[in-house]
Parts: sequence; C-alpha cells; structure tokens
Amino acid sequence: MSAEGGTKAIVAALAANLGIAVSKFVAFVFTGSSSMLAESIHSVADSGNQGLLLLGRKRSERTRTPQHPFGYGRERYFYAFVVAVVLFTVGAAFSLYEGIHKITDPHHVESPGWAFGVLIVAIVMESFSFRTAIKESNQVRNGRSWVQFIRRAKAPELPVVLLEDLGALVGLVLALFGVSMAVVTHNGVWDGIGTVCIGVLLGLIAIILAIETKSLLIGEGADPEVERQIVAALESVEEVDHLIHIRTQYIGPEELLIAAKIAVDHDDTAAQVAQGIDAAEAKIRAQFPEARLIYLEPALDTPATAGTESTVGTESGEGTENAPETSASS
Repeated sequence: MSAEGGTKAIVAALAANLGIAVSKFVAFVFTGSSSMLAESIHSVADSGNQGLLLLGRKRSERTRTPQHPFGYGRERYFYAFVVAVVLFTVGAAFSLYEGIHKITDPHHVESPGWAFGVLIVAIVMESFSFRTAIKESNQVRNGRSWVQFIRRAKAPELPVVLLEDLGALVGLVLALFGVSMAVVTHNGVWDGIGTVCIGVLLGLIAIILAIETKSLLIGEGADPEVERQIVAALESVEEVDHLIHIRTQYIGPEELLIAAKIAVDHDDTAAQVAQGIDAAEAKIRAQFPEARLIYLEPALDTPATAGTESTVGTESGEGTENAPETSASS
C-alpha cells in the first residue's frame, strides 16, 4: 500500500466522520433518540480512529536508534491495534448500554425529521468515504478477494478504514430502521433495539480488527507466493546451489526482513561467494523493493545441511522448516 493512498483514505474518512459526528449530536439534542446518540459516539470513535492511524504513520517514520535498530515501522501496527481494542470496544460497550437502557425505559422520539435528515446526509457522506477507501484498496488488492485483502494486508490502515466505513454505513441503516419503527409504532423500544444492534456490530468489527492487527503486531512473514518468488530469485543465482532455509518477517508495512541460509559449492572462493550474495540481494530487491533488510548466510552443501532443507511457504503463510536457528550474516 502506498503511503499516499493510505493517507488519502484516512483523511477522507476523518473529514466525513467529523462532520457527521457534529450533525448527529445536533439531531440527538432535538430528538432524544438513543440510536442517534449511539451513532454520535460511533462517529466520534471513528474520528479518533483516523487520528490514531495518522499518528501511528507519522511516528513510524522516525529514524532507527541503537535501542530500536530496525526502526519504528511497527508503530503503525500498534496504533491500529489500539483502534480495534480501545475505541471500537468503548463505542460498542456504550451503544449496548444505551440501547438496553432505552429498551427498559423507552421514550418517544421527538422531532424525527431531524433524525431522518441527518441520517440520510450521513449515509451520503459515509458512502463517499467508503468509495474512496475501496478505490485506494483496489490499487493494491492485486485481484484478491476482500476477505483475503483484509486478512493478508501488511499495511493496517486501509483494512481498518474499510471496516470502519462499512460498519458506519450498516450502523446508519440500523439507526434509520430503529428511529423509523419507533415513529411508526409510537414505541421507543424500537429505538433501543436499533442501538443494541449498532453495539453488536461495533463489537464484531472490534474482534475482527483485533485478531488481524494482533497478528501483524506479533510479526507476520511474507505471503507464501512472495516467499516462493524470493526463493526462486535466490536459487537463480549461479553461486547459490540451493536454499537450506529461509525466514521472513515484516518489521513495518513497507519493510520486509529476509534471513536465509544458502548452500554454496565448496570450491567457490570467498570472493565468488560474496559476489553471489550481492547478486542475490540485487535480484530480490529488484523484484521486491520492500525487502530492505536481507541477511544471507552461506554454508557448504554437506549431508548435515541437506538434512535441514525444507519446504517453503504454506497456505497459512508459515514455513515448515525445523532447522535450528543460525546467526545471519551478509
């Protein structure tokens, strides 16, 4: 995901949510609708989400230090995780509380015209934000399904904004349904039901985002197909006999670490081995610019090393190698 594309989607979502939050609060003041209050909190939470994503992106750009030699790329994962666990959870808990309270103590919706007007305008604005997120995601989705994109994306911003905007649109429809039913039936319980549904929706989104961002925060490797292409690039170099084992990990959305042990011919000189390593690194970086850190350790192709050779990349994104850890050197 390009930095420019991700930022554009975040800013579009932030602008939409700030405007929507203000209008929803105004509608709540005039109507007393719990659905409108829940949606107001929802939009405030979404605005905070985008603010945290922008903050994480900015902090991730800091240069590396002796204490953090690989830089601060994972700051983006951390703030995305905060978005999932804290803000979405708070929004879900508040909506559930408010909805249950309204069901047990229902009140008529006053001045429903305000609620209908604001909800319709909000749906239009959220649709614009959602369209922007979809457009930016399509540029980096590479033919994957939406589920695969959200599960496998290494940059967290677009999946977060996509799920936020989808949740916001569905939440607006639920709020519109709750207010409409409360007005038609003259029963405020429907307003509370709509609010509870919004809370459940936010809770589900929080769980999905927490699971995906937690995986990124712990450290994910390259996708199986990417790893296979890296291996192919390594083994295409004349000085590399074959791969013994490889490990990859994203230390930031746009920074991939590659550590591999490669078998070389015992008759090769040190200069030839070094030349082969340089050629392998150049081939990998030409194909994958995000591979900024590459550590290749040469080893003689002996029966001992041959026994550690393993299959690379499975559908779950995990290698099956059981080779002992070695210190990587370039």
